[in-house]
Amino acid sequence: MAKAKSIKALIAKACVPCEGGAKPMTPQQIKAMLALVPDWRLEGDELVREFEFLNFYQTMDFVNAVAWMANMENHHPDMDVGYSRCRIRWSTHAIGGLSQNDFICAAKINAMLEL
Repeated sequence: MAKAKSIKALIAKACVPCEGGAKPMTPQQIKAMLALVPDWRLEGDELVREFEFLNFYQTMDFVNAVAWMANMENHHPDMDVGYSRCRIRWSTHAIGGLSQNDFICAAKINAMLEL
């Protein structure tokens, strides 16, 4: 139950700009946050997940929804898109690693898929 509340709290947050001097998350912080975003994994200093769809239309619908959310949060992922797949990579380039913003956006994508 506490984990579900933590996930909902993460989804309810908004991204905040990373100020100069901000530090990337520590490995311990990343490990704790990974537990809140199922199906996402760490690859180097990026939070990554692959998505598969039935067709191009569904893929583009998803990509457009992610793009809209990312613009609203002013935090943008790297996306690799194909006919029926999309790979999303989050990293806060301004600080050279992961920030809470990356996990907020990953949680919001997971929530979109549950609708």
